[in-house]
Amino acid sequence: MEIKTIKALFDAYYLAKRIRDLLPALPDGVTPSYIHYLDVIETMEGQGAQVKVSDISNALNIPRPGVTRTVKEMESKGYLCKHTSPQDGRVTYITATQAGRQLSQKYNEQYFNRLAPLLGDILEEDAACTIQTIERFYKVMSEGRVTVE
Repeated sequence: MEIKTIKALFDAYYLAKRIRDLLPALPDGVTPSYIHYLDVIETMEGQGAQVKVSDISNALNIPRPGVTRTVKEMESKGYLCKHTSPQDGRVTYITATQAGRQLSQKYNEQYFNRLAPLLGDILEEDAACTIQTIERFYKVMSEGRVTVE
């Protein structure tokens, strides 16, 4: 890849961050990660899974301690509840409360359902290629193999 293309990718990633900053305002005390966690939980439950902290960690590629901390915050604010497995007391499952489902519906379903038609001219294949490129770029950058000395 040419250097000018790499620089253009960095510019595009900066725009992507700015796009993320344009998401609708959240209620006081709610962070974007809450919405993301609720989305993951609902998606996994829709596939018949009982969700654990490790599942969220794996799905979002985030270290478990950070997920545990956010889950505790969300539980204290009434968006999630934890249930111990009846088969194994060491296993804890996480589910969204009614307040969590309402928050998710407002910010995951309503917002994105309104946004989808506005982005209808972007092909699924193009979006998939963009996602793949960003993920590969992130992998290279996160490995820290390139330094300036």
